[in-house]
Amino acid sequence: MKAAKYIALLGFLIMGFSIIYGFMYSNFSADGSQILALTWGKVTLIDIYFMFFIFSGWIYYREPNFIKFVGWFLLMLVFGAATACLYLYIAFDRSKGDWEQFWSGKST
Repeated sequence: MKAAKYIALLGFLIMGFSIIYGFMYSNFSADGSQILALTWGKVTLIDIYFMFFIFSGWIYYREPNFIKFVGWFLLMLVFGAATACLYLYIAFDRSKGDWEQFWSGKST
């Protein structure tokens, strides 16, 4: 579980820096419209949103507070995989090696 925790942290750092780099050196609207003009750009966007809703469903299941869920949901919507990696890191850390606690959160 320790390795997975640090892989999640590494994913958060990589995605966070990638997002910052993208916003600093590119035009989100212009590049986004080019990506959406491609068939694989559309397929990738559909894939990303399916994973977004699946992961958000897991967060909803785990979180005892609806307001916290909404906060995570909005962060997922804006920052995508960076938020997912951060949430995973926190879930690993709070579970303290207990896989049932990791998966279930509030439900245990």
